[in-house]
Amino acid sequence: MKSQPLSSPFNVMVHKEMADHIRSWRFIVLMGLIILTFVASMYVSLGNIRSAMSNVNDPDHTFLYLKLLTATDNSMPPFHVFLSFLAPLLGISLGFDAINAEQNSGTLTRLIAQPVYRDNLLLAKFVSALILVSAPFLVLALLMIGGGLVLTGVRIEPQELLRILGFMMISMIYVGFWLSLSITLSVRFRQAATSALTAIGIWLFFTVFYQIIINLIIRSFLPDPTFLTQDQVLRYNELILDLLRIAPNQLYTDASTTLLMPSVRSLGPMTMEQMAGAIPAPLPFRESLMIVWPQVSGLIGATVACFALAYYLFMRREIRS
Repeated sequence: MKSQPLSSPFNVMVHKEMADHIRSWRFIVLMGLIILTFVASMYVSLGNIRSAMSNVNDPDHTFLYLKLLTATDNSMPPFHVFLSFLAPLLGISLGFDAINAEQNSGTLTRLIAQPVYRDNLLLAKFVSALILVSAPFLVLALLMIGGGLVLTGVRIEPQELLRILGFMMISMIYVGFWLSLSITLSVRFRQAATSALTAIGIWLFFTVFYQIIINLIIRSFLPDPTFLTQDQVLRYNELILDLLRIAPNQLYTDASTTLLMPSVRSLGPMTMEQMAGAIPAPLPFRESLMIVWPQVSGLIGATVACFALAYYLFMRREIRS
């Protein structure tokens, strides 16, 4: 009889990690929160979709399926704003105990004793969690498109489909950054509680306190903007935006807003001369993608840097029974 090919250790570890995540209560709770948020956002968007589509002053009023993700009556934020808060929690919860829980339970020593490379172990932890996050995002996008088609009967345009898929891809990258950061902290700290609190503290710092600190620092060093010329005000605003874009949540907000709102032409301040003669019309998907490419490449670079740091720390770590 012909022998069956053996699965690689990496594939076995990926399947094992995915099974562990699916059976865990924290994954079920987080998926429930994201699904409830999606359903609530779609309910509010569908209730205001007629007024949003009839607003001729809005250059994006013809994009029905994009309006499903952005239209709101101010009773609750749209889905992409909700996701900017939930995505870090999802990445942190799936990676804060990736390594230290294995070591505290004694399974890491037995696992490393097998013919398994350390980098494969870290990569399996990252890939398995990212696959589990990507699948629900793709399902939610398809449900949103299918629900909009059934309820409205309007055919989705190819540009809208590309923008929605691009938004989901950026959301996965954003989750991947926080996942790689939490895995790095799980390698650095032996206790899972310490790594979780550190990751949540970093998320709260960039979400709440970073913008406040930047504004205080800028105002203490620069003169009052009311006495500046137009060029100086532009440089003043560009400096603030450049500093704010160090935060990953600002990069994600800029990228998701530009893709879901085709009328956004620039992510920085513009002079009256640059705006003169500009027709308020939506941009093609390719030009919107070129605008947000620095933000996307920044998120990818930060994710790779965090994972490289986790690899460096894990390779130099001594594992004992």
